Amino acid sequence: MSADFALRPAVASDAAWIAELRAVVMRPDLERLERFDPVRVRERFLNGFQPEYTYIIHTDGVDAGVIAVRPEPDARWIEHFYVAPTHQGRGLGTAVLRHVMTASVDERPFRLNVLQGSAARHLYERHGFLLESEDPIDVFMVAPNPNAS
Repeated sequence: MSADFALRPAVASDAAWIAELRAVVMRPDLERLERFDPVRVRERFLNGFQPEYTYIIHTDGVDAGVIAVRPEPDARWIEHFYVAPTHQGRGLGTAVLRHVMTASVDERPFRLNVLQGSAARHLYERHGFLLESEDPIDVFMVAPNPNAS
């Protein structure tokens, strides 16, 4: 149960690997929601990839995931948070999310969205995320910054 990891800034050449990881990780939820399209799932990421806000999660000698934290005036959006299936269930997602949230240097809250029925929602709820709004596909959640006074 190792959760040792390092975050390295993403670069443009990481895009194809991240798009593939996204497709693999999101496929079960998208299929359950009858929304999986093997081309669209990759294109949606590639069309909006912002490497300046994205970090590759490196653990056990390999790149095992990704997380993006995009600043907005009123919040910091956690996006594209995917852990490879072979590295899930070992505390890595918990460790990365905790690190990202506690390392924030400002007081803006964190926001994210997760697919309806996704097991990832439980991870977010354990870290203080609360329901903000939802629709038949997405659940939007918000959490205060742990460093806010």
